[in-house]
Amino acid sequence: MKEKIIVKAEINADIKKVWDYYTKPEHITKWNFADPSWHCPRAENDLRVGGRYLARMEAKDGSFGFDFEAIYSEIKEGKEFTYGFAERTVNVKFNKLGTQTQVIITFDPESENPLEMQKSGWQSILNNFSMYVESN
Repeated sequence: MKEKIIVKAEINADIKKVWDYYTKPEHITKWNFADPSWHCPRAENDLRVGGRYLARMEAKDGSFGFDFEAIYSEIKEGKEFTYGFAERTVNVKFNKLGTQTQVIITFDPESENPLEMQKSGWQSILNNFSMYVESN
């Protein structure tokens, strides 16, 4: 097993807002893409153990798209959750830091792309999330 990849961000918002914007489909579609040439036209989130997370990721020009689908294995409401997909695991933690919230995402890398590319892509999505939260 390869070493896990970790990305993080400190967001200028309280933990409840950050949790809600990260987990509610009406917000997920506004930030869940790594590059402005992509978008997330659809999201579903059944936030419970055994529940399904689904986000449709597409290039805006229609040239490529895929469904990112995962099943929740652990949820600590307002604090952290873990989900799995394609024999990989992702854990997302929300830590209160005074008036800020730190989001830490730890995930198993896949074997097709370089580790730095994977880390950069996930960090870009998290940065996009942070900008969305702070501007709304």
